[in-house]
Amino acid sequence: MKIQSAVALESPANPADTPDESERDQISQNIEAVLDFYTREEQKISRSQRILERISHLIGLPGFLGCILIFVALWILANAVQSQLGMVSFDPAPYHWLQGIVALAGLLTATVVLGKQNRLAKLSEQREHLDMKVTLLTEQKAAKLIDLLEELRRDLPNVKNRRDP
Repeated sequence: MKIQSAVALESPANPADTPDESERDQISQNIEAVLDFYTREEQKISRSQRILERISHLIGLPGFLGCILIFVALWILANAVQSQLGMVSFDPAPYHWLQGIVALAGLLTATVVLGKQNRLAKLSEQREHLDMKVTLLTEQKAAKLIDLLEELRRDLPNVKNRRDP
């Protein structure tokens, strides 16, 4: 909706360039169509997909890397302190439990990221299809304009025929 109101408020530098009402209606309809497309796509997202995307967002934050590094450092430090105090380490080197936890976290992270990428790839494919439709429509309009110009040229006796190689 913000896009539509921003377009309506724009005023061209040259008053002769002011679009007429039908052009404004067409622009508004096109903006509405795009906004409707994104609204429909947003409504299609399931609850589980939204949760996965929130998790994916958190994983993508720089602080997440810091948390992982702090967790690993504390794990190793706790094991080292326990062995220095003569206690039995809960995960002695080479830290099999830590390796398992990190591997599981990596698997879950990859799954979350792939889930989000799959949805975004589908959305991108739909957007490309929409772009193709717009391009084809633009080409049709350009061809129609060329036909109209040719017809106008034929109707005007003072315009010479020119061959376009």
